[in-house]
Amino acid sequence: MIKFKKNINRTLPPVSTASLPDIVFILLFFFMTVTVMKNQNLLVANTLPKATESEKLHKKDRVIEIYVGKPTNDGNNSLGSEPRIQMEDRFISLDEVEDYALQALVKMPEHLRGVATVSLKADVGVKMGIIEDIKKKLRSINLLKINYTTYQGNVFDNLDHRQLTN
Repeated sequence: MIKFKKNINRTLPPVSTASLPDIVFILLFFFMTVTVMKNQNLLVANTLPKATESEKLHKKDRVIEIYVGKPTNDGNNSLGSEPRIQMEDRFISLDEVEDYALQALVKMPEHLRGVATVSLKADVGVKMGIIEDIKKKLRSINLLKINYTTYQGNVFDNLDHRQLTN
C-alpha cells in the first residue's frame, strides 16, 4: 500500500489578477448602458407635495412632463416671482401649452400617442388656478390623462406616536 506524504512546506499559489481589468470593463459598460441622464434642466423651483397613497408611473416613454413653479433666480431677477410653466428646457406662456404638448406628442411613436400621459410636476406653493388653466388647455387638444407627481411620504408621518404604541 502506498503512503501519501503530507508536504508541510507547500505554499498557496498566488492569486491571478489577469482577469481583473476584464471585470472592471464589464462593470463600466454595464453602468454606462443602465444609467439614464437627465433630459432637461429645471428652471423652476420644484418642491413636490407629499402624498401617502400614490402609485409609480412606469411607462416613461408615454409621459409629457410639465413643470410649474417660481423661477429659480440664478442671478437673474428679471423673471419675477410669479409661478411659471416649463416644458422641455424653456419657459412657456399658458397660450403655448397646447402647441408644446402637440409637439411632444409628435415626437412620440405613433402607437403611443393615444395613451400619452401628462405629468404635472407643480411646486407646493403653486395655486390651483394655474393648474386648472393648464388642464383646460390640455383638454382642448384631447390630452385627458393627467398625472400629478408627488413625493412619496412616510405613512407614519401623520400619525400620533401614541397610536403607534397601542
